[in-house]
Amino acid sequence: MSLKIVVLAKQVPDTRNVGKDAMTPEGTVNRAALPAIFNPDDLNALEQALRLKEQYPGSTVGILTMGPPRAGEIIRQGLYRGADTGWLLTDRLFAGADTLATSYALATAIKKIGDVDIVIGGRQAIDGDTAQVGPQVAQKLGLNQVTYAEEIKKIENGVATIERRIDGGAETVEAPLPLVVTVNGTAAPCRPQNVRLVMKYKYATCPLERPAEDPRADLYAERPYLTLTQWSVADVDGDPQQCGLAGSPTKVKTVQNIVFQAKESKTLTAADADVEGLIQELLNEKIIG
Repeated sequence: MSLKIVVLAKQVPDTRNVGKDAMTPEGTVNRAALPAIFNPDDLNALEQALRLKEQYPGSTVGILTMGPPRAGEIIRQGLYRGADTGWLLTDRLFAGADTLATSYALATAIKKIGDVDIVIGGRQAIDGDTAQVGPQVAQKLGLNQVTYAEEIKKIENGVATIERRIDGGAETVEAPLPLVVTVNGTAAPCRPQNVRLVMKYKYATCPLERPAEDPRADLYAERPYLTLTQWSVADVDGDPQQCGLAGSPTKVKTVQNIVFQAKESKTLTAADADVEGLIQELLNEKIIG
């Protein structure tokens, strides 16, 4: 059995250290002012996809991302780890998309890719923390979905067995293919980049990433796999009114990095008196009981 797997990956601004220029006047994240990184949860999702590829010979893994031409770096990082191909949705009409417009664009692209068995993405992106895109993609495609996944254990007879983390513990569920899975950041970390794959794909680019007079034009002609697929709204038969700002009712007011700091602390020992005193204090403050 072979699987056609699509990984939803996002190049996100590193919002862990935001400054005054983090937001635009229109209320969207100012991506140009922040360093761009591979969304952490999406790396966990990529690892699950690569494990399935190893488990079921003949399977393929493709990276689907949306963003400006520089987002092609996310596809390259996926190729360096073992992905087979990638698609970049890039168009000014995609700019400023909230979760609704993003999921619409991704769903139209998945339809164009066709015959996908499993779509795997991270639980959420650190620039929004909404955990909405994966479930919205599943809804728009009419597919089954499993969220908060820790591990895709096996696939037999068209049914995936998945362990997911829930409040109070874990559960194992089964879901028929085709399927959308969102993966927790606590799942297995993604493998490092492979040196041979880095050497193979280091010049892989989307056409929009290349200069007008590209000195590597002959190289791209000789090695077609170095040309990454890029799609516009028209290429995926998308409705411009459902893409980007036009299709985004959500407006972000601000982005903040909140760090909890303890103003006071107490050191307790394992003595019965200390434990009893703590319990009594929690009872008095109505924290427990």
